[in-house]
Amino acid sequence: MNENVVDILIYLYENYMDGEQAPPSDQHELRDELIQAGFPAGEIDKAFDWLDELANNDQSQHGDTNQSHSLRVFTAEETARLDVDSRGLLLFLEQNDILTVNARELVIDRALALDTAIITEEELKWIILLVLMNQPGQEAAFARMEDMVYNEVPMFLH
Repeated sequence: MNENVVDILIYLYENYMDGEQAPPSDQHELRDELIQAGFPAGEIDKAFDWLDELANNDQSQHGDTNQSHSLRVFTAEETARLDVDSRGLLLFLEQNDILTVNARELVIDRALALDTAIITEEELKWIILLVLMNQPGQEAAFARMEDMVYNEVPMFLH
């Protein structure tokens, strides 16, 4: 089975984070459930670490800059790992007030934290959803992003 951390994050979101069902109270129980679902133990540990880092990331220490006047230049590593569609998605979401500057940076950080050579647009959508879910005051942006993920709303209007 070729499951990766993003697949585990999607599984956790769809089964527990959408508020319909509470996760097991013990991380070991959750880990056992994920193993029984067919996920490799090493990838489960990486997913838990990824979620812990997301929860511990304190974005309140950085003030949001004026989004309309900022320009994000991607580093060589970011360009190599985030495909063109992923970078376009980030720009689109920022221009449409779904991602703030800080949320965009957190998304990029969490995407690069994955042990994946290339982060696809579909994987990035899930990362964005998880980041927005953990950002206070971003409920409307989260709802818009969730709609885009589940209803396959066209991202770009031509």
